[in-house]
Amino acid sequence: MRRFYLIGFTLLMLFDTLGQCSFKLTGIRAAPPEFSVDWLIRIFTTPWVYVAIAGYIGAFFTWMTLLKRAPVGPAFAASHFEVVTVMVASIWLFGEAITLPRLAGAILIVSGIVCLALAEKQLATKHDAA
Repeated sequence: MRRFYLIGFTLLMLFDTLGQCSFKLTGIRAAPPEFSVDWLIRIFTTPWVYVAIAGYIGAFFTWMTLLKRAPVGPAFAASHFEVVTVMVASIWLFGEAITLPRLAGAILIVSGIVCLALAEKQLATKHDAA
């Protein structure tokens, strides 16, 4: 079961990160944003919009599969790790900087996920002992 979670959440992070970064690449390629047919054509002729859609579809099906077996609390928290992965990918892809508030936020997100995972493990151990 542990391997299932590891593979599942890794896939979820990959799909989420791919979708978010591709969506931003679509926006960059379709700039400037305007309410016009030309803007819509720029969006839908950019291959990144289709990569973003595929990423969102992959994330949706991965998330639904994980929810069948994973406890909801830790799974929901772990799904928000995408904020950290997108931040890291944005440094590489878009040259964005890690500021102190972003770093603090990433540390808090990871800390929260770890705390929930440890609490869930402790509950499982108590439940198995009873």
